[in-house]
Amino acid sequence: MDEIPPPLWIAACAHHLQLHWRTVDPQELEDTARELMRDPRLREMAPADAAAKWLRPIES
Repeated sequence: MDEIPPPLWIAACAHHLQLHWRTVDPQELEDTARELMRDPRLREMAPADAAAKWLRPIES
């Protein structure tokens, strides 16, 4: 997979988080996505996959 520039990765990940949490402030979702990007395992994934993996325990 080609390297996605960090700002684009964060925006895409925040968008996928917003699909789960529609009432959360978008800035908070972007901050969360930025935190997810700091995890090397999640950063290697596509933003949608990283968000889904991170949300898995919450959705259970």
